[in-house]
Amino acid sequence: MSILIKNAMILGDSGFNKSDVLIENNIIKSIGIINEAADEIIDAKNNVLIPGFVNTHAHVAMTGFKGLLDDVALDDFLDKSGRLDASRTDNGIYNSALLGMYEMINSGITSFIDLYYSEDIIQRAAEKTGIRAYLAWAVLDDEYTTQRNSPIKNAEHFINIDHPDNVVPMIGIQGIYVSSDETYMRAMDISRKYDVMMHTHLSETRKEVYDTVKRYNERPVEHLNKIGFLSDKLIAAHCVWITLNEIKMLARNNVKVSWNSISNAKLASGGNAPVPEMLENNINVSLGTDSSGSNNSLDMFQEMKFSLLSINNERWNPSIVKSMDVFNMATINGYKALNLQGGRIAPGYMADLIIIDKRSVNMIPGNDLVKNIVFSGNPSNVLYVIVNGKILKENGILKNFNPDDFIDADFL
Repeated sequence: MSILIKNAMILGDSGFNKSDVLIENNIIKSIGIINEAADEIIDAKNNVLIPGFVNTHAHVAMTGFKGLLDDVALDDFLDKSGRLDASRTDNGIYNSALLGMYEMINSGITSFIDLYYSEDIIQRAAEKTGIRAYLAWAVLDDEYTTQRNSPIKNAEHFINIDHPDNVVPMIGIQGIYVSSDETYMRAMDISRKYDVMMHTHLSETRKEVYDTVKRYNERPVEHLNKIGFLSDKLIAAHCVWITLNEIKMLARNNVKVSWNSISNAKLASGGNAPVPEMLENNINVSLGTDSSGSNNSLDMFQEMKFSLLSINNERWNPSIVKSMDVFNMATINGYKALNLQGGRIAPGYMADLIIIDKRSVNMIPGNDLVKNIVFSGNPSNVLYVIVNGKILKENGILKNFNPDDFIDADFL
């Protein structure tokens, strides 16, 4: 399958320039003035072509929880979401995951990392939608789980089943508050055995930190560093309550961080992740939406804008993190986190791309296209979404999405 995108404004090292882009299968073959034949031709005149967004932390099967977990303190949130998790149906998980994936595609997200159980069911939804899905089966101590059978055995079984070409298995660890050292070590052994990435919640709340200090006389990052869990295979979500010493530990071990600013604010985590210090220490920071229970949307435009405004407001400095920084977090940093050659419009890079209509009323005038995308953009501006050489959104319309299919669907 080849796709020729004509007359697009593409972002290069010197800014935006008009160019054609030829895609073959799922790779950018060439850019410039191109007159080759292609299976599909898209005229992108007056439009912007950028890399697809990467959502590095989600619980997509919780999309059906939207509106059920609002206006409550974190302990109540965790208690209620735990009770909902314990009584879910396979259909509820599938329908929620499917709806969440369509929502992500609609907003230009082409890849995401998921942390949940029943990833085999979630995989079926990913295969149907075509989005690139990195699915981390959540493990925790047996005494805390609502899963049938051992979470570790479930995760290893999922890694070993067949996966479509748009799905990559991972192993997830729920968090230090429900996971012993033995669980962390067993998860790490599986990561090494099958060469898969790891994903976890880390230092999301002050309570998590204080409870860990009480238990181990060490903060969470300190303890995971001591037991040898930190590595370049780990993508850690949140990292709100970490010290400079812990930042340096993460940096030395090449741990990647997923910043989830909206979720942290909604759950009143009591602060923002120390992102400026992470960047100063060369930590790869990407963006995550978290779930629809703790965010209510899976929208990378919202995530970029809120992240930028929240950190700069907190630091009394409107430029300590810049618009290009968060744009890179939503794009190239996400690809780096997943060890993918993507996030740039260049030959040889993967062609997970989106086309944005810069003629939309909220995108005019186009004085600075990156700033427009970060500060003014929304999902309605996304005209095309291309993943793995396939068009998933065309002329502003999601392919294969019918809202009537979800009106009376089971989401729980």
